[in-house]
Amino acid sequence: MRIGILTSGGDCPGLNAVLRGFCKCAFNIFDDVEILGFTDGYAGLMNKNYRTLTPADVENILDMGGTILGTSRQPYKLMTVKEGDAPTKLQTMVENYKKLKLDCLVTLGGAGTHKTASLLSVEGCNVIGLPKTIDNDIYGTDITFGFLTAVDIAAGAIKRIRTTADSHSRVFFVEVMGNKVGWLTLYAGLASGADAILIPEIAYDEDKLAQFIKDKKQNSRSVVIAVAEGVVSSREAAMSKKERKDYLAGFGTASAAERLSALMSQSTGMQCRSTVLGHIQRGGEPCAYDKFISTEIGAYGAHLAKVGRFGVTVCVRGNKLSYNMLVDIAGKTKRVPSDGQLVLLAKDLGIYFGE
Repeated sequence: MRIGILTSGGDCPGLNAVLRGFCKCAFNIFDDVEILGFTDGYAGLMNKNYRTLTPADVENILDMGGTILGTSRQPYKLMTVKEGDAPTKLQTMVENYKKLKLDCLVTLGGAGTHKTASLLSVEGCNVIGLPKTIDNDIYGTDITFGFLTAVDIAAGAIKRIRTTADSHSRVFFVEVMGNKVGWLTLYAGLASGADAILIPEIAYDEDKLAQFIKDKKQNSRSVVIAVAEGVVSSREAAMSKKERKDYLAGFGTASAAERLSALMSQSTGMQCRSTVLGHIQRGGEPCAYDKFISTEIGAYGAHLAKVGRFGVTVCVRGNKLSYNMLVDIAGKTKRVPSDGQLVLLAKDLGIYFGE
């Protein structure tokens, strides 16, 4: 069997562990298998840039952050765009899939990667998706590999901020990755004892947030607020796209935490500071759980290839591995329910959500 494998989109902890799990399992369960590792994601398939992977290539990569194959972002919306007489990116990949005589293509990636994988599947390619993202927003799965490592990193940073906030009696806004969903911010905020958690799914009220900070500060030396990068105020939520664009332009390149820090400093008269965690959440060695689940997901993907189960993506349901059809989950986002169990738990603990 000739299998192509690639890592696409933003990097995250566990990519190499999944790659290792898939390859080691495939080398053992197939009588005859060749695995082509495409360089820099879908770009490698477009350009036929690959190398044949051997057992030695994946032997010692379980603990490694990043991806030994490299990755790149190939926007889904450009996959079917026609430029003159040249074939589309999708057509090029389908043609190269055939030219290379692949029996299967395995894609490690997030939402955008899955949408492109679904297109390839519809075009007749045998595709298996393996879900990765620190955002944990892949529809139809309880958890994605890389997520809990990012939670560890973000929660640890928030706890460190607490000590300096206590020392200087300040208000801190700590920005966590999550442009469209707040899973990472919610988990990290709960795990670090944040006083408030602001996520994209729940619009915050600026006046009420200012009052919360004032009230909290009366009985505490510090206030630490976990903020998702894609958070919006109720005022912004009521704006049109153009109005919001113009409004945000007034803050220049300031991040969500930086904007909130400036606004709340003015509203409360208190010293407010901001910290943007950024790409540190995506890098480095995966935690023990992510090493385990990544290995399991990779091996499960190899077994799916063995039995010819294509057009699917692996998922975790109740600590058991299964799969969803790519066409059923592509383009869908798993958002934090505002009345979900974790949000209600946080509120029971006295954590504020800005409403």
